[in-house]
Amino acid sequence: MNRRTFVKQTALAAGTLMFLPSFVMDEAYSKQELMGRIRPELLGDNFNLRRAAANAFEKMRQDAAKEGITIYSASSYRSYEHQNGIWTRKYKKYIGQGLSPMASIKKIVRYSTIPGTSRHHWGTDLDMIDLSKPTPADALLAANYQKGGVYEALGDWLLKNANGYGFYEAYTNNSNRKGFEYEPWHYSYAPIAKPMLKDYLKLNIKEELLGAGLLGADSFTSEFIDQYINENIKGIHPFLQV
Repeated sequence: MNRRTFVKQTALAAGTLMFLPSFVMDEAYSKQELMGRIRPELLGDNFNLRRAAANAFEKMRQDAAKEGITIYSASSYRSYEHQNGIWTRKYKKYIGQGLSPMASIKKIVRYSTIPGTSRHHWGTDLDMIDLSKPTPADALLAANYQKGGVYEALGDWLLKNANGYGFYEAYTNNSNRKGFEYEPWHYSYAPIAKPMLKDYLKLNIKEELLGAGLLGADSFTSEFIDQYINENIKGIHPFLQV
């Protein structure tokens, strides 16, 4: 299926889809691009997304503002180097606390991706907060987006409306889903992210991770990587799966 066909089918499948670009380029994505080693063309005011995703996000936050919600991107595009910085910092922290290498790795991948595997590398995903509310020290906590939380209104609005702009909650609150913990702040622009995931899964991910020279990678096992691919990379909203 080419990208234009996918966009048409996305609109039909979503039912309530209100905003989509007139087209999404029919293209294959390179390994370097998929792994965050090449920065694509990105747009945005205080965020970085691919053109179609940026346009959809702008429309979404304009509409949310009419209801008193000030959507702000706490994080959007991340390069491989950026993600590696997060990985390295957390790995050293947990090792310093006395955890074993594998225990440290498993703790990291509850919320953070292994560099080269992040959806944030694609320019399609972003983490959202509401600037109309006081920003807590730990803004990206699930409790903040649920009943009684500072971002309860934002969480509810996104669940009701984000799909209409092409954005889907990546890591849902589904007890049957495995992998990353529930992230009610993390949404993915399906018209581009889904084709990118399809291309990404064609890569030899195991070979890439074992050869990347990441801190702690000498503790990766084939079993761990297979589980990570099946549960963390593929453990996403059903509409984002391929």
